[in-house]
Amino acid sequence: MIDISSKYSTLRTAAARSTVRMKSETVNRVRSGAVPKGDPLPVARVAATQAVKNTSSIIPYCHPLPVDHVAVDFDVQDTKIVIEVIAKAIYKTGVEMEAMTGAAVAALTIYDMLKMLDDTMSIEGVELLWKKGGKSEFREDARGLTAAVLVTSDSVAGGKKQDRTGPMIKKRLEDEGLTVASYDVIPDDQALITQYLSKYADSMHIDLVLSTGGTGFSPRDFTPEATREILEREAPGITEYLRAFGQARTPWSMLSRSTAGVRGSTLIINLPGSRGGVKDALDALFPGVLHTFKMLKGMGHPSKEKQQ
Repeated sequence: MIDISSKYSTLRTAAARSTVRMKSETVNRVRSGAVPKGDPLPVARVAATQAVKNTSSIIPYCHPLPVDHVAVDFDVQDTKIVIEVIAKAIYKTGVEMEAMTGAAVAALTIYDMLKMLDDTMSIEGVELLWKKGGKSEFREDARGLTAAVLVTSDSVAGGKKQDRTGPMIKKRLEDEGLTVASYDVIPDDQALITQYLSKYADSMHIDLVLSTGGTGFSPRDFTPEATREILEREAPGITEYLRAFGQARTPWSMLSRSTAGVRGSTLIINLPGSRGGVKDALDALFPGVLHTFKMLKGMGHPSKEKQQ
């Protein structure tokens, strides 16, 4: 199975369709309730719902997921019954296979209940009609945005340890489409951290600043204090989510004191100093954090319809 442990949950929705073609006389038997096994449509609806909920037991590489909603509709036409299935889940992976499996099993159920009446029946394909949700729904264009990486560590600045988190952050920023305009390594000095953060915002007009290190309880961990000194507006939701995302993966995430906020048009976020903590934080931040820069320009949020 594909590793989805680094993904975050969003509302996922998918719709699929299948068609059972048959003689017009068979359709008339369905409409009049003259089928020996009973009305196939409510049975097919239950079968589709069960199939959606059990897709991971049928398709080997599908992840088990919590299904929040299943809708099954039938369009009974002259020589066919068209089935549409909608599946919803708030999870880390999509529900298109669930919707398609539901449509397929509904078609097979109808076929099974009518096969003694019509040996010409056929199932005409199972197709995905549409799907929504996931990171692609929240992707923002990062072209033209600049970033700065600030590594705060006495040992790294003094050449005693290798910088292991700064390169991770720089690569991820570039992968997301941002231009890294500054990359600095400095000691854990509160006044110096404040100086660099102010420079990024006030003279360089950097869009996004990510610091790494100095967010714990060590005697020289001053990054949150230095950051709060220069912030004009805090963004507690960002660091609340970073801690919640990390806590689901390590019991130490709650020990982070990182802060985030805005100075001018610059968003500043403190990240942990560990490689695992930085990886989790970057997975949680992108792509959603990029919407900040539209908000700073007064462009608001996308419509609820687009988000769903």
